[in-house]
Amino acid sequence: MSTTSATTSGSYTKTITVVTLVLLILAFSFSSLRRDTWLQLYEFFLWMETTPFGVIGKTWGAVFAIVEAFHLLAMALLGGAVVVADARLMGWIFADIPAREILDKTHKVFVAGLIVVLATGIFMACGVAGKIYWLPVFWYKMLALATGIFFVFFIRRPLLRRDLNEIRPIVVKLVAISSMLVWVTVAATGRWIGFAGS
Repeated sequence: MSTTSATTSGSYTKTITVVTLVLLILAFSFSSLRRDTWLQLYEFFLWMETTPFGVIGKTWGAVFAIVEAFHLLAMALLGGAVVVADARLMGWIFADIPAREILDKTHKVFVAGLIVVLATGIFMACGVAGKIYWLPVFWYKMLALATGIFFVFFIRRPLLRRDLNEIRPIVVKLVAISSMLVWVTVAATGRWIGFAGS
C-alpha cells in the first residue's frame, strides 16, 4: 500500500508543486505582506533610474527609441513563434510537417525572442522606473509575463517533449489555447502600458 501511494504521489509531483505554488501566491496576494513588499520596491525602482541604463534612457531619447524598436521586433518574433507552434498543435497550419519539428524550431526562436525582450525591457524600464512603478497595468504585465515564462518552461515544454501521440488530443489543444491566451495577455498589457503612461 505504501508503495502504491509513493508511486501515485511521485507521478503527481509536478501537479502538487504547481498547486502549492499557486496557493502560496494567492495567500501572499491577499495578505498585508503584498502591500508592504510593493512599498519597499519603490526605493529599488528609484535606484533603477540612477543606473547607466536609467540615465541613458531618460536623457537620450533616440537610444530609448532604438531599444524600444528592438523590443517590439523581438515581441513580434516571440509572438510569431507562439502562434506558429500553437496553430500547428491545433492542426490549423503546416499539417504536412511533423509537429515535433515545428515545436523544436519555434522553441528556439521563442527563446531568442524572449532573451531580447527581457534585455530591452529592463533597459526601457530603467529609464521610466519611477513612472511605471505607479501603473497597475505594469504589474499586470509582469504577472502575465512571469506566468507565460513559467507556463512555457515548466508546463508546456515538459509536457510536449513526450511523444505527442501518447497525449490525448484534447490536452494538446488545451495547452495550445492556454499558451495563446497567456501571450495575448502579455502583449495586450504591454500595449496598455503605452496608453496608461501617456
